[in-house]
Formats: sequence, C-alpha cells, structure tokens
Amino acid sequence: VEVGGGIRNIETVSTYLDHGVDRVILGTAAVKDPDFLKEALRFYGEKIAVGVDLKEGKVAIKGWTEVSNEDAFDFCSKMEKLGVKTIICTDISKDGAMQGTNLSLYRELSERFSLQIIASGGVSSMSDVERLATMNLYGAIIGKAYYTKAIDLAKAIEVSK
Repeated sequence: VEVGGGIRNIETVSTYLDHGVDRVILGTAAVKDPDFLKEALRFYGEKIAVGVDLKEGKVAIKGWTEVSNEDAFDFCSKMEKLGVKTIICTDISKDGAMQGTNLSLYRELSERFSLQIIASGGVSSMSDVERLATMNLYGAIIGKAYYTKAIDLAKAIEVSK
C-alpha cells in the first residue's frame, strides 16, 4: 500500500508509515520543499517515493494545476543525487486518454537514471505493457485500462515477469 497527495510534513509521513502504509509518495513537496524531502529520506529511505508528474517536459505540481520551472530530466537527476530510489512518473497528457503511453519518455528515463521508475499515464493495452516490460522499469500503473477491461491484470503481470 502506498499513499500520496497533500503530504507536507514529517509527522504525516510518520503517521502513514506507522499505520502500515508501505510507501509514501511526495509530489509538490519534493519540488517546493527540498529540506522536507531530505528529512523524509533520512528517516525513511526507500519508503519515500517521488511523484514526477510531467506536462510538456516540466514537472507539474499542486494536483496538476500548476507547472513548475523544473525540467523533467534535471529534476530526476536531482532526485537521484538526493538518494531517492523510486519515482512514479506520469505523463499528464496521456493519463486516462486510452491512447497509449509515452514509450520514448520511459525509455529515456530508464537509460539515463538508475532510479526505480514506475511508468504512469496512458498504459492502455497489452502492447503498452509488453513494450514497457522490455525497458527495465520497476513497474507500471494500470488504471482506466483495468477498469474498462482493456487490460487483463493477470496477463499483464505474466507478460511483465
């Protein structure tokens, strides 16, 4: 179980983790409050993931309502240097559209960084799953495609082994 959204202080992180959550995802806070991110990493290490939501190559924040000045790849590099192990990268333009995922983005991320990368946004077919499985990614999030039965979860798991 992982949780993210609106987490702005170490007390909230601690509460979630103390109550059985496996991983906490920091998004806006990772962009706006690097000291908090460093503190969370110092105390909880790999139990902290960073959500990297992208819009036109920049990191989006505040529930995708604002776009920061942070370049996607520069931000990922910064996260890697800080000791973040896992990022959940969402291409906002693809999310929920059921028109395929951004394969070139995830390929480039996997080639440039040693982060555990979870692809998110637009994973809408078994073909997407099969292609992502060849990229040495940590995982992929399947949302709408699961609910609309466009992807059979058992088959997706089998293909990605």
